[in-house]
Amino acid sequence: MFKNVLFLSASLAVVLSAAPVAAQTEIAWWHAMDAELGKKLEQIASDFNASQTEFKVIPTYKGSYAETLTSAIAAFRANEQPAIVQVFEVGTGTMMAAKGAVYPVYQLMADNGEAWDPTSFLAPVTGYYSDTDGNILSMPFNSSTPIMYYNKDVFEKAGLDRDTAPKTWADIENFSKKIVESGAAPCGFTTAWVSWIQTENLSAIHDQPFGTLENGFGGLGTEFTFNGEVQAKHWANLKKWADEGLFEYGGPVGGPDAAPKFYAQECAIFMNSSAGRAGVINNAKDFEVGFAPLPYYDDVTTDPKNSIIGGATLWALNGKDPEVYKGVAQFFTYLSQPEIQSSWHQATGYLPITNATYELGKEQGYYEANPGSDIAINQITRGTPTPNSKGVRFGNLTQIRTVVDEEFEAMLAGTKTPQEALDAAVERGNVILRDFEAANS
Repeated sequence: MFKNVLFLSASLAVVLSAAPVAAQTEIAWWHAMDAELGKKLEQIASDFNASQTEFKVIPTYKGSYAETLTSAIAAFRANEQPAIVQVFEVGTGTMMAAKGAVYPVYQLMADNGEAWDPTSFLAPVTGYYSDTDGNILSMPFNSSTPIMYYNKDVFEKAGLDRDTAPKTWADIENFSKKIVESGAAPCGFTTAWVSWIQTENLSAIHDQPFGTLENGFGGLGTEFTFNGEVQAKHWANLKKWADEGLFEYGGPVGGPDAAPKFYAQECAIFMNSSAGRAGVINNAKDFEVGFAPLPYYDDVTTDPKNSIIGGATLWALNGKDPEVYKGVAQFFTYLSQPEIQSSWHQATGYLPITNATYELGKEQGYYEANPGSDIAINQITRGTPTPNSKGVRFGNLTQIRTVVDEEFEAMLAGTKTPQEALDAAVERGNVILRDFEAANS
């Protein structure tokens, strides 16, 4: 009898050991982060995978933001879409109009029993990615806003205080003149993203409308209005300063030539995304970098508004099994943890998207130990957002930004006046808006 029991026990052990381990549910995540950012993103996915055994997030780099969005749209039409796709802020209007394609994050979390508190996120983040009822549609992940970087060593060589950044555009002009005339650097300032920084954010900071219907938040029937007096004044100044050698154009879209001009100490001031902080520090090997908010025109306002958001969020796409969405919801909960967000924020320069993450950074002494690291958060949370400063939401905004770049270059070339260039950009942009409206009504 005892031998039979031993035989049965041994046989059962063999059967159990041969039983297949339950397969993990795979979650495809398409993203647009390469280089160091991509490595950090992949580490987050790897850490989540190691934290549990039920799901496996598989991140895949799909190229630039625009390429990733285009790939996701094409994949959805072929029923080959990922569960999660990273979409930049200018694609928000396009994603919202993609009826049936998106599984709104607030609904996803509720359906899968995951805790979801919209008030835990920074107000500018929730405001930008919410519908008219206040429901957040996509998972905040890597949010940014533009700031000013400056070369402290060049400032000192020009006879300026190395620890005092320019606050206004009048300061930018005066500081640039001193820098160039003293020979400290051949150029005062440069900028990335003429559309995002020098037009969209300029409008927000000065509480000027970029378009009707609350900058597109109110519906598809919006029209552009960024050819106003303040915007025309600014473009005219940029043209004048370029002609005087104080400003150097960094190129279209993200301004690929702007950062190299700053790193080579050709231009003393550089305006770019706060997400570029780590890259700026790593590349500024021979000089000390200062950080400051974007400048404003003090003859237009003495109360500059908040800057507007950039970066991207994570969108869940429809068409997957319920088990996949259970994993997506758990992954989003994981991403929202202050410790995870804090690590991402401090390593990359992206904003701390939750209030708890920001508080954790303060408790850790991060902002005190890294001067200027809180510039972006202070700037984007400055005051109460107005309909003009809460952001822009337009369909096909990527195409419209290309139009803005083309008209800006026409102005720099002298073939159009600043007002003519802005008028043309608005007119051409409105044609694109009408095409988008017709396709999505």
